[in-house]
This record gives sequence, structure tokens and C-alpha cells, in this order.
Amino acid sequence: MNELDFRLLSLAVQHWYRHYNVAPTDHATDTLCAAAMNFLREGCRTVEEIAQKLVETYAGLPAIKVNAPSSCSIH
Repeated sequence: MNELDFRLLSLAVQHWYRHYNVAPTDHATDTLCAAAMNFLREGCRTVEEIAQKLVETYAGLPAIKVNAPSSCSIH
């Protein structure tokens, strides 16, 4: 991952926190960053694309707790 990719992921995750108006947590940030990296690998190339996918996939903190990386849930 290069510096530009890191910046895209960081801004997209920050957007998610602002969208849901919640304070960052380590667990949520880990989950969101992992998902954002997957979206980047899948072809998302802008902050807006990645942020939109994060918002659609994780509807607030409760969704992150349910859809943890070890979960087998399908979105």
C-alpha cells in the first residue's frame, strides 16, 4: 500500500465516523480499515466510493460488532 492509498483509506474511514456521528474505537477502526482495503482491491479508487461502501456495509457501530472480521455474515 502506498501513501496515496493510505490517505484514501484514512479519509474514507473518517467519513464513516462523521456520517454516523460516533467516536472512533480501536475495534471499529480495525474493521473499517480492513473493509476499506478490500474495497480498494476490488476497484474502488476514490474516497467517496470507499466511504459509500463502508456506510452501506456497516450501518453504525452495532453493525461493526455484528459483522466483525471473524463473522461469516453475508452483506
